[in-house]
Amino acid sequence: MRIGELAAAVGVTPRAVRHYHHLGLLPEPERRPNGYRDYTLRHAVVLARIRRLTELGLGLAEVRDVLADDAGRELVEVLGELDEDLARQETSIRERRARLHVLMEDARCGRLPDEGPVSPELAALFGKFGPVPQSPMAAKDREVFALLETTAAPEVRAEMLAGLESMMAAPGAVERAHEAYALLDALADADLDDPRVTEAADLLADLIPPEMVPSDTDIDGGGSSGSGSGGNGSFLRAFYADFAPAQAEAIRRTLRKLREDRR
Repeated sequence: MRIGELAAAVGVTPRAVRHYHHLGLLPEPERRPNGYRDYTLRHAVVLARIRRLTELGLGLAEVRDVLADDAGRELVEVLGELDEDLARQETSIRERRARLHVLMEDARCGRLPDEGPVSPELAALFGKFGPVPQSPMAAKDREVFALLETTAAPEVRAEMLAGLESMMAAPGAVERAHEAYALLDALADADLDDPRVTEAADLLADLIPPEMVPSDTDIDGGGSSGSGSGGNGSFLRAFYADFAPAQAEAIRRTLRKLREDRR
């Protein structure tokens, strides 16, 4: 058989056959005097096996291991691992579809938040705030938490959620949070020496658990990624820049107070 005939018989492309030759999965056949490869039934059998294994989801490196083990022990092991991986994918897909259905229902009912879909854990914490106040600061707060949840490492994300849970469990936390949002909104056009800057910082520092601010946080946003400040300087500079000067100063003072409380 010529390469095109072999490929057509097994249901693959000639390019795939050449690729398998290159990887050492399919032995090279002898060539005829005219230089063309002469494929045998044995090549078709091996090629068909490669196709079946790849259709099961095995990678080509795993296929090589299976083909190299005449006793079939490698195949049993690889197929077992593949089955476990597919089971994990099935679980993940079921969880994602369940979450998607909730989001679809929220969207139909107009309940999808402006910051977009968040995890069920963060959505539940947002729900504890009660009705969202018509506050630009409250909207930004939720956007930042959604951003952190998306970008943070798993352990940092877990600490953030635990900190929010602790904050919301304190008596009167919702009322104080709404008060803080209103006070920060009022600082949009204020000067840096406005006494409400200190008032807002004191209120926030009393509300937020100190453990929510890592001890190595670069409060002033002066560090850079990869520095000894934990690489958060660039983020905090962008964070502060999103607020009016008096609002940013109130938040900066809040972080200083919280870091001092951790010492």
